[in-house]
Amino acid sequence: MLRRRPRRVLVLGGARSGKSSYAEQLLAHERAVDYVACGAVPGPDDPEWADRIALHRERRPASWRTVETLDLAGVLSRPGPPVLVDCLTTWLAGTMDECGVWTDQPGADDRLAAAVDDLLSAWTSTRRRVVAVSNEVGSGIVPATASGRRFRDETGRLNALVAASSQRVWLLTAGLPQRLR
Repeated sequence: MLRRRPRRVLVLGGARSGKSSYAEQLLAHERAVDYVACGAVPGPDDPEWADRIALHRERRPASWRTVETLDLAGVLSRPGPPVLVDCLTTWLAGTMDECGVWTDQPGADDRLAAAVDDLLSAWTSTRRRVVAVSNEVGSGIVPATASGRRFRDETGRLNALVAASSQRVWLLTAGLPQRLR
């Protein structure tokens, strides 16, 4: 009996838990994948971040296309091959910055809510198979700063909303996947 592959998959985990590698394995059989990298492009003053990005690139098949953008809704709205989003946490950080949350700009919270709504709408309506990676923040320490707590809370909300609209949800701990849904 053939089983349908889930179209929307969320892979959660803590830092260095193996979530990105696991997400890549879920799409390893695909020749073409749009690998959406949401993190900031490393500058010369951050060699550690550059090394992390290089490691991710080396693991991916050469036939996978890297798309560096925060426009996840746009990517998911267009037809194409399966999508791997790495990761929702860096998307959220960049989006909060673009919306002016960190600088308390007027209307920042409304712009952030609209961006999250747009992402969720695209997530639920996409015709593409999509696997998204995100950091699980609910088990960590309470951040010492108000901005850290805000980011943790927004990440937790985003993860819960995406998980609710996913056919499959995985949690990675110490490199071991555990299916939550």
